[in-house]
Amino acid sequence: MSDFITLGIESSCDDTSVAVVANGTKILSNQISSQLDEHARFGGVVPELAARCHLESLVPLYRRAMEEAGITLDQVDLVAVTYGPGLVGSLLVGLSFAKGLALSRGLPLVGVNHIEGHIYANLLEHPEIEPPLLCLTVSGGHTDLLYIEAWGRYRILGRTLDDAAGEAFDKVARVLGLGYPGGPVIDRLAREGKPDIEFPQVKSLADPDSYHFSFSGLKTAVINWIHRHKQTGEPVDVPQVAASFQANLVNQLVRQLEKAIRAFPVRAVLLSGGVASNSLLRQRCAELTHKEGLALYYPSPRLCTDNAAMIAAAGYYNYHSRGKSSLRITADPNLKL
Repeated sequence: MSDFITLGIESSCDDTSVAVVANGTKILSNQISSQLDEHARFGGVVPELAARCHLESLVPLYRRAMEEAGITLDQVDLVAVTYGPGLVGSLLVGLSFAKGLALSRGLPLVGVNHIEGHIYANLLEHPEIEPPLLCLTVSGGHTDLLYIEAWGRYRILGRTLDDAAGEAFDKVARVLGLGYPGGPVIDRLAREGKPDIEFPQVKSLADPDSYHFSFSGLKTAVINWIHRHKQTGEPVDVPQVAASFQANLVNQLVRQLEKAIRAFPVRAVLLSGGVASNSLLRQRCAELTHKEGLALYYPSPRLCTDNAAMIAAAGYYNYHSRGKSSLRITADPNLKL
């Protein structure tokens, strides 16, 4: 039996990506174009600039991806594309291109939720994973704790009520003068510092049994601490601040995950999203799952960030369980699982 080939397209934020994936798990190509240098000077993503960069990058990336995979469009069985959540202009670029490809060859099109794509990134390297599972998705725009009863069936246990974890990393890094994005550099510097600054912790939210997250108060406390020390001329030990902030944030993530592990019968825990590359988060989750007798899975760093291979994987499974999407599908910047 011949392979089922999915062409994936991702353009939800500031990374353009085109991938070719066979049978939902085998990556034949995964081309990614980062806009990091374009946005770093502004300290964050500029939506209009991001959309223009997608327009410039998409066709060359598509050609490289098809060449690397050694196929033509006639050999593609399915086109999968992110349609939300994300920046509306960026989403529309990828969605319009995907619709054009699907129409030109009469191919089925599947719209993929970006958050769901991050979940399926794990299957690209660990196809043996089976639900029921808990998944902690942590990125610049999202912080979600999910219970996965079966593939395609998700229960949202908790979400951030304000800033996403990655967003908090970026904002603290900006005040520390560390540039954008903030997560990797804070992770690196934190290894050199002691986490002994007592920033306030979110002991509980409105409901003590809640699985939600809140990072705005922590972010504000850290920024105010930095400003106070600068105003009074006291030295700011950047590694110490980085370590203390990161430890506090990871403590909250792991605390909520631990509550969920004890409340839901699961086989394993998944990490996904850009912040899933954080070394302390991986370490703490490994310690927790080992203690609870569970397996822990997370993608390699390249598959933690936004990429089209994860969109192709999610699209493949969605198509075979739910069928194709309408060609009238449009971008939904606030799409929920």
